[in-house]
Amino acid sequence: MAKCLDSLDIAFRALADPTRRSVVARLAAGPASVGELAGDFAMALPSFVKHVRQLEAAGLVATRKSGRVRICTLERQPFRVVESWIDEQQRLWEERADRLEELVTTEEDSEDRP
Repeated sequence: MAKCLDSLDIAFRALADPTRRSVVARLAAGPASVGELAGDFAMALPSFVKHVRQLEAAGLVATRKSGRVRICTLERQPFRVVESWIDEQQRLWEERADRLEELVTTEEDSEDRP
């Protein structure tokens, strides 16, 4: 469980930046070179590469070299960990909301009785 939470922390930290979220969104459509990805942002290439490295360190993106070009691809498994955590949180909050609704409904019913 601790390893899962560590992975989750790393993923959320990497996704906290809007530039990195944009890179992930673009890579969801398919692989792209660092140069292609960088073209969408008004920053120097070395600054952009730092973002790619953070995504790679988080395991969200994999890179491989093809000649002089570095190709980036999305790694799906870390997103499954995030999705699983979000699903669990949604389930917990829905249960809490259901219990609250039941409590409120029960109190309203008891107030309606003479």
